[in-house]
Amino acid sequence: MGAESRIIIDNKAIGGEEFDQLAKGKKPIANPAPNPPPARNANNSKGKKSRRRQQQKQPSAAAVRPVQRLFDTCKEVFKSGSAGIVPSPDNVEKLRAVLDDIKPADLGLNPDIACLTLANLDGAAPNGKKPAIRYLHLHECNKFSIGVFCLPPSGVIPLHNHPGMTVFSKLLFGTMHIKSYDWVLDEEGKSTKVRLAKVKTNSDLTAPCNTSILYPEDGGNMHCFTAVTACAVLDVLGPPYNDDEGRHCQYYFDFPSSQFSGTFDGVVVPNEEKEGYGWLQERDRPVDLVVRGELYRGPPFFK
Repeated sequence: MGAESRIIIDNKAIGGEEFDQLAKGKKPIANPAPNPPPARNANNSKGKKSRRRQQQKQPSAAAVRPVQRLFDTCKEVFKSGSAGIVPSPDNVEKLRAVLDDIKPADLGLNPDIACLTLANLDGAAPNGKKPAIRYLHLHECNKFSIGVFCLPPSGVIPLHNHPGMTVFSKLLFGTMHIKSYDWVLDEEGKSTKVRLAKVKTNSDLTAPCNTSILYPEDGGNMHCFTAVTACAVLDVLGPPYNDDEGRHCQYYFDFPSSQFSGTFDGVVVPNEEKEGYGWLQERDRPVDLVVRGELYRGPPFFK
C-alpha cells in the first residue's frame, strides 16, 4: 500500500524522519534502573552469581515481542536492498512468516474499539467527501518503512504504484476490497500517460488471512484498497517512497479495456479476455484523500 511517504497531521505534512524526531521521547530504555555492580572480593563468588542471574534473565527467542521480531527481521531482510532489488526467496518467506503471525494486539490495536472509532470518523465526514484514513507510523529509514493504515467503512486508498519496491501487506482486521494491476509492457521512461495493465486481483479480503506481497514488476504493483468494513492493514515497504531517488507515488484512473479499441504497441486483447485488463491514466494526488498521521503507541521495540 503505502499511498504516500508523507502524511497529513492537522494539515501539516510530516515525513518519516520528523515522525522519528517526535517519537524520540517515547523510545523505550533498555535498562532504566541498572543494578549496581557486585562488590569485588577475593574469590569473586558474588560476581559469578550475579552474572549467572543476569544470564537467566535474558529473554528467550519465544519471549521477544512480535513487533520487535518484525523490526529485526525487516532490518535483516532489507539490509542490502535498494530500488528494484527483490529480497531473496528465503528472506521473502522469512518476513512473510513473521507478518502472518502478527495479531492486532501485537501492535496495541483492539479491533472492537478501533472499529467504533473508525466508524465515528466515517460518520463525521462531510457529505460527498471520503472519510479520513489514519496512519500509525512505526519506523522509516532509507531501507524500509513500517506502518499501519486504519480505514473507516467506505474509506479508499486510490489506485497508486510502488516503483522499484517490494511491499508486504497484512490485513489485521476487517474486510477490504483489493483491485490491483501489473503493466502489460515495460514502458518506463516513455511519455505516454495511458498504459495497458492486466488485472492481478479484484476481490474481497477478510482477516485473518495470509500476507500479500507485491514486487517491482509483478504481484499487483498498482493497487487500490476500499474498506468494506472498518479495517487495518500493516504495511512494510522496501525501500520506501523517495522523490529524490525517483520513487514517487503516482496515482491513476482506471478504465475498462473495452473503452479503447484497436491495438496498443502491438498488444491485442481478445474480446473474451478484456475484463481482465484495464487502461491506467496518470492523475494528480486526489484532493479528497486525507491521511492523518498518528504516533505508534503499541508495545515498544528497540531500533
